[in-house]
Amino acid sequence: MKARQGVVVAALGIALMGCGVQPTGVIGAGEPASGLTRGMRLYFASDNGLRGVPLLDKEVKDLNAVVKLLAVGPSPAEQRDGLTTLVQQLGAYSVTGTGTRVTVRLDGPYAESGRDQGTGQLVCTLARAQSVRDPKVRTDDVEVTLRPSEGAALGPYRCAEFLNS
Repeated sequence: MKARQGVVVAALGIALMGCGVQPTGVIGAGEPASGLTRGMRLYFASDNGLRGVPLLDKEVKDLNAVVKLLAVGPSPAEQRDGLTTLVQQLGAYSVTGTGTRVTVRLDGPYAESGRDQGTGQLVCTLARAQSVRDPKVRTDDVEVTLRPSEGAALGPYRCAEFLNS
């Protein structure tokens, strides 16, 4: 009986050691997986459309603070990677959010068309921020409306309207 067990263990050992898989070096696999993840992101403009950048070192609970961070722009490394911000000259504003609704009230007119990357930066960043603030809310479900004091309201917009397919 012990001889049989020894043979079985030896056979299993040989099978595991000699399975024919050879060690390899590092294999390039392209870009990391993407898609909607949790956690705060700022969306910046690039030649290829909007790109979300994780905000790792700050916890953001106030939507007004998120717009300020967006206006500051990407880091020097992100700028070298082709990212920029088009959200700089908003003037006075206030941002409120409840559930799936976010409203940006602007003092004065809104200079953009509403279908541009600058508006997309605001919409996607604020949608993400609202979903981080309220974990029951999905980023895709958040609608952002821009309400300038002069001119018609723009939106509501969803982030998906501004992302390249």
